[in-house]
Amino acid sequence: MEITGQKLPMWFNGELYKEGETVSNRFSGEEYKLNAIELSMYDFIIGATTIMEMGDPMSNTPQRNGLITDLRKGLDWFRMNNAEAYMVLLD
Repeated sequence: MEITGQKLPMWFNGELYKEGETVSNRFSGEEYKLNAIELSMYDFIIGATTIMEMGDPMSNTPQRNGLITDLRKGLDWFRMNNAEAYMVLLD
């Protein structure tokens, strides 16, 4: 899926939305309108973050390590594709 030059990376295996929406920073409440691609990645990042926060921080499994890697790649993708939204929602 591509919108205005944005593409989700090959490793992305989250849900692909057809429409964007406005989301808010879970700490500050500040809002930002995301397109469908950005919303897909944003939800992946928030979901991965939630799983990491719920899990055992001392656990060192391949699944956890893979999730950490994908979470970092998702954050990097967001910084490169919409730095302003990243600063409002994820920084």
